[in-house]
Amino acid sequence: MARIIFTDGRQIHDLKQIQATLAPLNVSLRYWPVPTDTDSQSLLAAKALDDSQKTSLLQSVNHYFDQLKDELGYTTRDMIVLHEDIPGLSDLLAKFESIHTHADDEVRYILAGKGYFGFVTADGEQFLVEVNAGDYINVPANAEHWFTLGDSSRIKAVRYFIDTSGWVPEYTQRQIQFTPETLPWSAATAD
Repeated sequence: MARIIFTDGRQIHDLKQIQATLAPLNVSLRYWPVPTDTDSQSLLAAKALDDSQKTSLLQSVNHYFDQLKDELGYTTRDMIVLHEDIPGLSDLLAKFESIHTHADDEVRYILAGKGYFGFVTADGEQFLVEVNAGDYINVPANAEHWFTLGDSSRIKAVRYFIDTSGWVPEYTQRQIQFTPETLPWSAATAD
């Protein structure tokens, strides 16, 4: 389940409180159970997936895609599988670890692993949302945010799109307020 981490170390673990904190930013967070069948669980536990395995996992959660098509007009989806052995992973992630916006929504359904979305409020406050297996997050177009794997080396997520051309990061030049000492994965702040 998701949690929010503020720069001063405060945390929110309750889903309704997290949703209320995200509401002024128009960020949507839901919890959708991940597939529990043996085949899906085997794929979720694997480090890497080939295209046919990704397709199999996408089919196991196709009912969510159908729901998003009806509710929000999403037209396509794919699966991203990141792990520590991907060549150039740090360069790939660096594109999203600075504060940016997109012209389209950034929508993720986390199937395995975890990551962190950072957000900037209207008054400039910043916080992180840790997303884990089962968390669905919709970051609206033009919302200032960033993404990092943080202390995680793996994530499997479904990405949903209305139009993939609007998913290029536009950097805002705002600086992230978290310091190494205040990040949730630093030794000084570990739970």
